[in-house]
This record gives sequence, structure tokens and C-alpha cells, in this order.
Amino acid sequence: MTAPATVRDLLLAHADSTAPGLAFEDRTWTWQEYVGASAARAHVLKDVLAPDAPPHVGLLMENIPEMAMAIAAGAIGGHVSVGINATRRGEALAADIRRADCQVVLTDGEHLPLLDGLDLGVPVVLTDDAEWADRVAAAPRTTDGFPDADPSDTFMLIFTSGTSGDPKAVRLTHRMPVFAGTMLVERFGLTAEDVCYCSMPLFHSNAIAAGFAPAAAAGATLALARRFSASGFLADVRRHGATYLNYVGKPLAYVLATAEQTDDADNPLRVAFGNEASDRDIAEFGRRFGCVVADGFGSTENAVVVTRVPETPPGSIGRPAEGVAVYDRATGTECPRAIVDDTGRVTNLDECVGELVNTTGAGFFAGYYNDEAATRERMQGGMYWSGDLAYRDADGFVHLAGRTSDWLRVDGENLATAPIERILLRHAAISQVAVYGVPDPLVGDQVMAALVLRDGAQLAPEELEGFLGEQPDLSPKAWPAYVRLSKELPSTATNKVLKRQLAAEGTQTDDAVWVRRDRHRDYHPLG
Repeated sequence: MTAPATVRDLLLAHADSTAPGLAFEDRTWTWQEYVGASAARAHVLKDVLAPDAPPHVGLLMENIPEMAMAIAAGAIGGHVSVGINATRRGEALAADIRRADCQVVLTDGEHLPLLDGLDLGVPVVLTDDAEWADRVAAAPRTTDGFPDADPSDTFMLIFTSGTSGDPKAVRLTHRMPVFAGTMLVERFGLTAEDVCYCSMPLFHSNAIAAGFAPAAAAGATLALARRFSASGFLADVRRHGATYLNYVGKPLAYVLATAEQTDDADNPLRVAFGNEASDRDIAEFGRRFGCVVADGFGSTENAVVVTRVPETPPGSIGRPAEGVAVYDRATGTECPRAIVDDTGRVTNLDECVGELVNTTGAGFFAGYYNDEAATRERMQGGMYWSGDLAYRDADGFVHLAGRTSDWLRVDGENLATAPIERILLRHAAISQVAVYGVPDPLVGDQVMAALVLRDGAQLAPEELEGFLGEQPDLSPKAWPAYVRLSKELPSTATNKVLKRQLAAEGTQTDDAVWVRRDRHRDYHPLG
């Protein structure tokens, strides 16, 4: 049997299967029904798309069956699905649609108001009205009559999260989800008996590569949640019989912030796979819900791979794949390894921190659509530059230091934000943290930390002072000058914190803010 080379191949392998393929709330579709319904949509869209323009179909929906069928329709029919971020608004949303050269936008009644008054220049189709339902019902459910896809063809355009600027449309070829899905099936032993629970948005690469793709590769059930809910997570897992889930960003922390129940581990979940969880949350989620948490590192561009292995030390994201290194962009040379003193503090941050790169080339990165300048910047010198700051320890393990915009200059010393965040997360009362810079009245930056406490937890200024003073690896200059106590942190649809918004607000917020004046260690309410 020939190995699947495209997403279309993955789907058509189950076209005659009567096993469950898609689940949403209280309804289930067999694989045969799912593939057939997706093929019908592909036939409808084939008649809509003009042959002399890019065959791009915008998808503005949450994780509903219509979204999953539209994505599969693109794979079957050979057109490109454009995942549109449902949290974008106004002209920014319109700009995304125009930048991606969408010929048509599929949406639903819930999201249609987001498009009111926007000059899109393309038709908008409501997928939850009678006209669309009639057109789909009248279309053939066969997978014949479509062009063959090549692994290098664009399967989707997926926008970056936009944490450090305007989102860019990443070309996701068929090759990447096929590789990711097959790899995850082999790694976790997924079969048609498994249920892959996906609450991360399908317009983002994590949901495609780590949710949709392994379900398609294994012939497992793709169980959708309309959107992520920390309070509804466990009920959903039990209802669908979920054995596997994907995550990106802070979902584990959100779930762990809910009150623990004595029967939390009474569930079918075996594996939670994702990236960007803290060491503490990885261990606690696995203990509380009785599953294995496999956390890695990745980005929408899928060019840099770092894998967490059993011997990964605390604070590290894992061992880099072959060709992945830490480079100084200014010199184009590899950074020296970190030197760590007896307290665990890195003593050569200026020299050892650089940018994570793929020295062998682009990996799965196929470029940004309609943005050659950004693509050239990413591929400077023939290497992929991730924009993520990191350093490697003496054993070669990678430790994140933040984004390139997270490099602070405090009292003449360079500081990275990620190590400070990891230290603050050691406190049992703190659920989430973001560290960022605010302007120093004299020169450079001052460190500010926004904290979200666990449900029911309390934290007094003197308690934080005592805790920070007990951390031997916290530089005196890394003590936050300001501490903001927030109910939640501003974030993208993929649960990545918007530090630029926090930095722009500074101390101008209704949240409680503590200040440490004149480099003293005691905190007082700002005012």
C-alpha cells in the first residue's frame, strides 16, 4: 500500500469507513459521511471559484462541523482553505481577507456581523442558511473530478498569531500535516479506536497539525469543541470518550486554575500533546487527569523543532532537532553555551542568548503568501530565523528566553523575560504570568510582571517579596519594578499572551499595581 502523500490521500483512505469520523456536541458522522459531505462542498465551491484567480476560500467560523468539512473540502477539491482568525475585527479583519486573495468567504450567522460594513470585494456565503444547505444537498458526494494534489501544493493559508505585529499568512503545504499526523500516530499509538479532542481553533496550525491531521492519519474520531472552555473541558472529554487532545499556549493552566475534584482522573484521556506549557503545569495536569502530557516546541511556520525527552532538565523545552541551533543574527555565528553558576543563574546572557534557527534551511516553512520581504527576513543567509530568543546549556538542551521583542535593557544589563517568568511560576498561588518591559524614566527598561492568581488564591506584597528573595537564580536586576494583579491576561485566539498590549498599558490600568521604588525590595500599592 502506497503511503499517503497529501491530505487528500489521508481522507480518501477512510472514504468507505463506517467508523465514527467526526463528532460535535451530540452528533456523530461516520468517516464515509464526513468525506462525502466534504466532497459535496468541494463540488459546490468548484463551481464558485474563477479559474483565472487564486483558488482561495476564506473560512470564518469556530470549531463547528461546517468548518471541519470546509477544510476537508479544500483537500479533496484542490482549492486552498484560508483560516481566518475569528478574533480579528474591522479593517484588520478585512486586510487579512484581502491579503490572502480570497475569492469567497464562508461564514455563519454568528460571525456575519463581523463583516458588516467591510469592503471585501468578494461574496460572503452563509453556511447555516437554507440556500447553502440546498446547494450542498444537490451536489454529488463523490471524490472524482478533481485535480490530483502534489505534496508541495498549498493546502491552507494560516495566519501567524500576531503577538509581535500584524499576522502573516503562512503557506501550509500538504506535506506538513501528512508528516505531523503520521508521526503523532506512530508516537502515541493512535488507532481508529481513538478519539482526538480538538478545542483549539481550526484556523490555526496547532489544530490542523496536532488535531485534524492525526485523526485523519489514524482514522480516529475528530471530536470538536466549538471553542475552548476550561470549565467544560472535562465534561467534553468524558462525553466524547476522548483519548487524545492537542493544545497550544495556556489551556493547561486555565484548566488547572479550576477547582480540583476527587474524580478528575476518572476519564478516558491518555495523551495531551501540545506546546508552551510550563514544567509545573505539565506535571500537575498529568497527575490530576491521569494522562501523559507531551509538550514540545513549534510555530505556525513549522521550521524549528525542539523535542522534550525524558532527560530534559527543568526550565528547558527539550533537545533540538538536527540543524537547530542558537545564532547571533548580527554576526551570523552560533552563540556559546550558557555558563551557569552554583545558584542556577546564567552568568553570560549577553553572549549565550541568540535566536533559534534551522541551519539546514526552511524545514516545512514554504514562505508567507504575498509577503516576499517577510519571507526573505525569515530566510536570511539560507537559514530559518524563528524570532524566538533562546540559549543552550552545557548539555545542548534549549531554554527559551522569549521573543526577540522580549529582550530588556535594565541598568545597563540585558535581561530575557522567559527565565523571570519561569521563576515566578514556582509560586503556588500564581497561575499565569507575563513579564515585559516598561520605559525607565532615566534610560532603558524597567521590569513589569502581570500575574493571574489561581482561583481562591491570595498573594500579599510581603509574601511576594519573601518568595523572590528566596530564589537564588533571580538576579537583583530581574526583580519586577512593577507587579500587576490581573483577572486575565490579554491573549490571541491561540492563547498566546499579547505582551505588547500589556506594555502599552504600562501602569495605566484599573488592575491593582504594586511598585518597588528606588530599587528597594518592598512593594507598595501604586498611587
